[in-house]
Amino acid sequence: NPTQPNPTMRIPTIVFHLTLLVLPRVNGFVPSVPVSSRHYNEKKGGVLLFSEAPSDYDSDDIPPAIKSVSVTKLEEEDELIRDALKRELLLLASVTNRGEYASSDERDIVIDLVTQLEALNPTADPASNCQGEWDLCLSSTQFFRSSPFFLSIRSAMGDGNKAMAENGFDLHDRATTAGRVGRVRQIVGTDTLTSELDLEVGLLPGIPIKVKGTVVTVASLRPTSPEAWELKIQTTQVKGSNVPLFNQFLDDLKFELPVGDIYNSIGTVPAVSMKTYYVDENLRITRDMDDNFFVFSRV
Repeated sequence: NPTQPNPTMRIPTIVFHLTLLVLPRVNGFVPSVPVSSRHYNEKKGGVLLFSEAPSDYDSDDIPPAIKSVSVTKLEEEDELIRDALKRELLLLASVTNRGEYASSDERDIVIDLVTQLEALNPTADPASNCQGEWDLCLSSTQFFRSSPFFLSIRSAMGDGNKAMAENGFDLHDRATTAGRVGRVRQIVGTDTLTSELDLEVGLLPGIPIKVKGTVVTVASLRPTSPEAWELKIQTTQVKGSNVPLFNQFLDDLKFELPVGDIYNSIGTVPAVSMKTYYVDENLRITRDMDDNFFVFSRV
């Protein structure tokens, strides 16, 4: 019938009108910011964070618990890793006498553990957060070199005479092989560092008589960066000798060697640079100017 519309001709018309109705609604789901301009941060804890959000997006709409879940999870994982690394490091320290008798393989493991811990340092501005009493539990060099007395000698020799300084320390180490270095302690204050080095030295080879005493060195301390100190030696004295007359003599005179004044009389007091790359509530890792590391546990 020519007066009746052809049904097949109505279908395109209907589709066209439906398309016009649907398109605005589809556009409502298209991000207002092009995908190419959106940057994703690293996926952490299963949560993807946007550094640039769509214009109709408000970060405050996300509950605080959801926004912080990835950071909290990472902190918990880091703490577990740190605890495992510290346990292994302290175990090696105990079986190698603070690293003195470590084999080549054990030394490599210790270096790796120390490096990993330094990368996981949990404390901001570590150099300014070391106050307290610390015992040396591991060292990559001679124990006595953690004292400001020997650190000052090394600093005074400079980089040009490093080999000479190393030879001098080796000679000192061999000269005291008849004895031993006992407890090594550092007391860190806000502006001073006190080093206490327990020594036990044989008088003559083959004679079972040893002199004991504690070498106490005091140095000024000044943080110069988030991880660095500048130390300047002030005094050194010996306390607690096991030789009665000598000990009484020292106690009566209150004898202190004014090392700082001696340096000043021949020039200037050498500034010693020490860097702490790791510190937490019970462990500290500090390096000297030659990158030797000293691991201390809090007393």
